[in-house]
Amino acid sequence: MVPSAVSKRIAEIEATTGVALLVRSARGVRPTPAGLSFLNHARQIVRSTERLQAEVAEYGQGVRGHVRVLANISSLVAFVQRDLNSFLSANPSIHVDLQERSSGPIIDSIRDGSADIGICQAVGELADLDMQPYTIDHLVVVTHPAHPLATRSSLCFEDTLDYEFVALSPNSRTTRLLSGLAARMGRSLNHRVYANAFEAACHVIADNLAIGILAADAVRGHAAMLGLRLIPLIEDWSRREIVVCTRPRDTLSAPGRALVDHLQLRTAERGSGERQAPR
Repeated sequence: MVPSAVSKRIAEIEATTGVALLVRSARGVRPTPAGLSFLNHARQIVRSTERLQAEVAEYGQGVRGHVRVLANISSLVAFVQRDLNSFLSANPSIHVDLQERSSGPIIDSIRDGSADIGICQAVGELADLDMQPYTIDHLVVVTHPAHPLATRSSLCFEDTLDYEFVALSPNSRTTRLLSGLAARMGRSLNHRVYANAFEAACHVIADNLAIGILAADAVRGHAAMLGLRLIPLIEDWSRREIVVCTRPRDTLSAPGRALVDHLQLRTAERGSGERQAPR
C-alpha cells in the first residue's frame, strides 16, 4: 500500500473508534498507547490468519490436526520429545510444531494464542490458565570425578561459588536465578564458558574446565557416558515444578485436547512426575 492509502485507513479507524492511534508532528509520527495496543492485536490477527492458511493447506494434504507446542529446554531434552514421539506414532494424522523457549515467553505465548500447549516451569500468576503437573526438575551440581567437590554426597549452593562455571546461556532462567542468589550472598558467579546445549556443557565439565548447575534429567545420559558426578543441592529452590499449561480446555482444538490427555497419561506412567535427585 502507498503511504497515502495507509494514512487514510488509519484515519478511518480513528474516526470510527474516536481514539487517536498516532501522534502526528512535523518530525513524523509515533504511536499512542491505544496505537500500540491496536498494533499488538493486529499482529495477532495476522499471525492467526497465516496459521489458518497453513493449517487449511495441510488438511488438503491429509493432515487432520495441528498443535503448536512450546517447551523449556530441560523438559524438552529429558521428556517432551519422547512423549511427543509416542503421541505421533499413535496419531499419524496430527502434525505437531515443537519449539524451544524459556518459561516466561512460553506462558506469554499461551496467553496471546500463538501457541496451544506450553511445557515449562510454573512461574508467576497462572490462575487464568489450565495447568497439570508434568514432572519435577532437580538442579544438581555436575562435576568431573577428580574435582574437589566430586566426593561430596550433597552440596549447598555457597559451596560452589569458589569454582568456575559452565552455563547454557547468560539469559537463561537458571543462570539469572543463580546469579541473583550469589549476589544476595555478596558473591558472583564466575562463568568460564557458555555452551549451546546440555551435551556441550557436559563435555566442558568432562575436560575438568568448569562445574555446572544443570537439570538432572537433561544431563543424566550424557553424565553417565562421560563418567561425571551429579551431586544434589540441599536448597528447596533446586526442586522445580514443570507443568503443562494451556488456555481453558474448552478453547482447545480436539487434537490439542488429545495431546494434553496423552501428556497426562505419560506423567502418570512416570509416577506422578516426582523424581528423586541423584545421590
